[in-house]
Amino acid sequence: MTFNALRPVVSKILEPMARIIADTGISPNTISVLSLIFAVLAGLIYYYSAFDPILVLVAGLLVAVNSFFDAMDGLMARYLNASTARGDFLDHIIDRYSDVFIICGVFFGGYVSWQIGVVTIVGVLLTSYLGTQAQALHIGRYYGGIIGRADRLVLTILSSVVYFVYSGTIYGFSALGWMIIVIGIGSHITALQRIVHIWKQLGQ
Repeated sequence: MTFNALRPVVSKILEPMARIIADTGISPNTISVLSLIFAVLAGLIYYYSAFDPILVLVAGLLVAVNSFFDAMDGLMARYLNASTARGDFLDHIIDRYSDVFIICGVFFGGYVSWQIGVVTIVGVLLTSYLGTQAQALHIGRYYGGIIGRADRLVLTILSSVVYFVYSGTIYGFSALGWMIIVIGIGSHITALQRIVHIWKQLGQ
């Protein structure tokens, strides 16, 4: 989607900071673990926010920090020429756990029904799985589709800010509720797009 296309631009902006952090001796894997910690904290605050706009804003800011560190680890690894299969593997595991904590924190917190939440988290995990399954089938990673991880994170942050400004509902759902619904629908559409793409590639 749009935000994933902006990745090269964002990377150029963040590269100087990644070099500074890398030069302190902190490893990319440590940064990856830090990103998970902030995702866990964000999920817990969403869960315990009790519809408090201030806590929701804090959780959104933690998601932003998670996003920052998630971008940093890869940039640091490239700068240090330390990209490894283990690091890539760890990064994918942490990303999936981060997705689960953040999304589940919102719907377990009562901002949407658990049924909608389950449909959404299944779509998110299936979409991510298909992206790496393409690589496992030796046709290269594929992260196409209308909504990827960068889009999910931006939507989560923005909806948290909107909720802080206006915590009311529109057609029965708050900003956080609509965010889960949009991510759920978008993720399943993205999964279908990736399935079609991979299927076509396998037939060539």
